[in-house]
Amino acid sequence: MEAMERLIDFDVQMLVDSAGMAISIFILFFGLSYLLFNPLKNVLEKRRERIAAQLAQARESREDALALKADYEARMLQAEKEAGEILEEARKKGKSREEEIIRQAREEAERIMGRAHREIDLEKKKARDSLKNELVELASLMAEKAVGRSVSLSLHGDLIQETLREMGESTWQN
Repeated sequence: MEAMERLIDFDVQMLVDSAGMAISIFILFFGLSYLLFNPLKNVLEKRRERIAAQLAQARESREDALALKADYEARMLQAEKEAGEILEEARKKGKSREEEIIRQAREEAERIMGRAHREIDLEKKKARDSLKNELVELASLMAEKAVGRSVSLSLHGDLIQETLREMGESTWQN
């Protein structure tokens, strides 16, 4: 029974050992808490803060990217508008240049036509003069044959002048 008594009966040594062990466990718990749990809690807190900072930075980067995208799109619209204006200006310049070229071509054509008319008039005059000379020669040959070789040079010139007067100067000018 003594063993039974010992189980129920607490002796002082056992109480001192149990109290010492409880104190050791509390000291160990508080020591480990101070040495392990607090640093681990600090590491976890720093990690949480770092993740929060990275999320905030990512949010700011996204907002900056969206702002840059909006700025880029606005600039692209502006560039397209400017390109349209430049093309429209080029079309207007091309149209005015086309009109200027057509006007110059018409003026050149008129000058060429005027020159051609003058040349035609000169050629007509030359042809009339040539025809007149040939008719005079023909008339003199005919007169020579008709009158014979007895006609003198002065009579010959008079006959030519008389024939020309009879035909009239208007004949040669038409």
